[in-house]
Amino acid sequence: MTLNQLRAFALAHRLGTFTAVAAELDMAQPSVSELVRRLEEELDAALFVRGSRRLTLSAAGYELLPYAEQALAAADHGGAAVRALNSLRGGTATFGLLRNADYYLLSDLVRQFHDRYPDVRVRLVGQNSAETAAAVRDGDLEAGLVVLPIDDEGLAVTPLIRDEVHYISADPQRTREPIAIEDVAAASLILYDARYGWTDPTRRQLAERAQLAGVTLDPRIEVEHVESALRLAADGIGDSIACRAVVQSPRFPRGLRTTPFAPPLHDTIALIRRRDRPLSPATTELARLAQNALLSTTRSGPATPCE
Repeated sequence: MTLNQLRAFALAHRLGTFTAVAAELDMAQPSVSELVRRLEEELDAALFVRGSRRLTLSAAGYELLPYAEQALAAADHGGAAVRALNSLRGGTATFGLLRNADYYLLSDLVRQFHDRYPDVRVRLVGQNSAETAAAVRDGDLEAGLVVLPIDDEGLAVTPLIRDEVHYISADPQRTREPIAIEDVAAASLILYDARYGWTDPTRRQLAERAQLAGVTLDPRIEVEHVESALRLAADGIGDSIACRAVVQSPRFPRGLRTTPFAPPLHDTIALIRRRDRPLSPATTELARLAQNALLSTTRSGPATPCE
């Protein structure tokens, strides 16, 4: 049973003759008759009462008609949905953003996308890069922006920009010169992304440096958001870290001082997607806008493009 057979059958009922159906489908009349004959042969039942000038449904035809109409409607609606998606007149774009996305001028991303494609639904998820990578790998998100390193098994990773990570303190003595990992280990640390701990990409880099130096990083306080960590640091409770985009933001608390790591430490921001799954047109366009917004920060902002 094919859609062509069901379409010829349904049209024959509506139009009354195979000749009319042939004209509607731009086919030869014998071809239409053959489609219906094969359907009847498969079902082992006559679908029309022969003998009158106008085709009339048999009992079997009346039984089949609602199912044929449902199947044709589903196929037509499915085709329309795909065509709308391909022309960005429908569908859903799913995309993950790194936790500090606002500091990279990504806060306006949804408005830009919606202004251009108002009929496309958007699911934009902001979370830690480790969780974004897992969501893309599991198929919950089509693509996303993350800070490296991540577990990249099954993922296509495109590095975009690098942003230097700074050590932050309210004590000017602690920021007079670039800080070594041994001095970081001895400090009273306030780190953010408490939920993800040492799976957070920036923390992973620090942990690797500490291991190579034979020291241990043990934060005194862990909070969820970078803003909370910075407020506590501004109160003199401890020291923290943040990328340069955060440090140069108008929201960066007064009274805090910064210094680079020795050697310099960088967050690399990358676009990720599943290797085995092409992006939908909607998500492809959202990813393009996100990538452009991110790269725009390299022209006058804190980050530099990856080679």
